Amino acid sequence: MEGEDRRPSTLLPDCLEDYVAEDNPVRVIEVFVDELDLGAVGFEGVSPASIGRPGYHPSTLLKIYLYGYLNRIPSSRR
Repeated sequence: MEGEDRRPSTLLPDCLEDYVAEDNPVRVIEVFVDELDLGAVGFEGVSPASIGRPGYHPSTLLKIYLYGYLNRIPSSRR
């Protein structure tokens, strides 16, 4: 009996880029935030401290915030 192989080597695509369409607005957010000089705008944590574990980079947090704002997703911290 022939058919689809039920034992795939992976369930997920090889790359996260495979999930995001080329015309998805999240790509605009990424390009916009990557072009900003966050240190000059006043964001702290752009260059990590010399001690302790580094926190999330401000550009990553800004991307998540803008994506939530554009998609009307409220913050989970109330």
